[in-house]
Amino acid sequence: MSIPYIISKRLDPIFALSVGIAAAAVRINREEKEKGNTTQESVRSLRRRWDLLFEREEVGVGAGAGGKMDGKRAG
Repeated sequence: MSIPYIISKRLDPIFALSVGIAAAAVRINREEKEKGNTTQESVRSLRRRWDLLFEREEVGVGAGAGGKMDGKRAG
């Protein structure tokens, strides 16, 4: 009996990661909307956290202005 795969042996893990990431994004977006945040505010928050994770510096207003950024990034 062969091993059942959804797509193929190599693509199944990629498919699983894609489904998991999409599910997490939907859940986070739903929770942020319940808090009263727009999708754009949620994306800004995610970018800020991503930059903190990888220790990138922000240029411009930054976190000192209540979390609002002016869209400029360090290159």
